[in-house]
Amino acid sequence: MGSDHHNIRLGQILVVCAPSGTGKSTLIEMLRREYPDFGFSVSYTTRAPRGQEQDGREYHFVTRDVFMEMRERGEFCEWAEVHGNFYGTATAPVEAMLDQGRDVLFDIDVQGAKQLRKTFYKGTFVFLLPPSRAELVRRLTRRGTDSGESIARRLTNATGEMRQADFFDYWVVNDDLDTAYEELRAVYLAGRCKPVLRPGMLDSILDTWGSDG
Repeated sequence: MGSDHHNIRLGQILVVCAPSGTGKSTLIEMLRREYPDFGFSVSYTTRAPRGQEQDGREYHFVTRDVFMEMRERGEFCEWAEVHGNFYGTATAPVEAMLDQGRDVLFDIDVQGAKQLRKTFYKGTFVFLLPPSRAELVRRLTRRGTDSGESIARRLTNATGEMRQADFFDYWVVNDDLDTAYEELRAVYLAGRCKPVLRPGMLDSILDTWGSDG
């Protein structure tokens, strides 16, 4: 009878951070493709949509005034200013997904990750690293969306972010994409097995011992 509780599991928070140009979006998309049941935290932002981005899909696009009102009401579990724009994550929908046993993936910056740790301390925090500065410059240049000034700013920001990498539970170097993905995937699956996310499992199994226990 206790076996009914074996599969009861709370959702896991998986936080993935990386300097711009490291390949984070590609790796996250690969993970979501393999695990389509992932709950994804759609952040609020004050920046304008880019390309084919749609409101409510990539981000909730709001005005600065609306964002500040939400922040003052304490609706964000994390928020940060990045490159002159504000980004934030609402707490309520995340908690609802976790209670339903859904894992939630966060694609945020280092500032946001540090705030998030205070609210969701049971989460798994991963930092993606480029193999070298030269390779990061090559990737930022190749995508052709940033000016020279923008690339220089992103490199400066990358240096500051990487110096905070000790905050994270795991490091994954994105040199070879397939290898990096296998490591990220392994971290995610290991995180799902944390005892704190499986309340009652041990007692449920021990109950099968009966009086012999």
